[in-house]
Amino acid sequence: MLRKLIMPALAALAVAATPLAAGAAPPPPPRAEIPFANHGGVDDWRVVSDREIWFRDSHRRWFRAILFTPAIDLPYVERIGIDARPMGTLDKFGGIVVRGQHYDFRSFEAMPGPPPRRIARRH
Repeated sequence: MLRKLIMPALAALAVAATPLAAGAAPPPPPRAEIPFANHGGVDDWRVVSDREIWFRDSHRRWFRAILFTPAIDLPYVERIGIDARPMGTLDKFGGIVVRGQHYDFRSFEAMPGPPPRRIARRH
């Protein structure tokens, strides 16, 4: 008697739980970071706009950083400071310094290839 009551209840629970398992979100991507950024971990950097800068690490992997606020001078500078915090790892908690002004990252993510090339404008 008890078995007749439990089996349908378990079947109903299994059917109800199936959409949750099928619609489960994929695991988050690995954390993007450049270790030892303050000791040669950053090999190259390229400016895309006043809010976007790309970094290449010593393993030739590219990372894109988006700034919280625009850095007006960023497209025109030849050097920047890298704020890799005390551990020396450049990640989403880092930032850059442009002509003495600090800019925090809004996002920092690994990218599959180099940044897009600038399109030459004709005057």
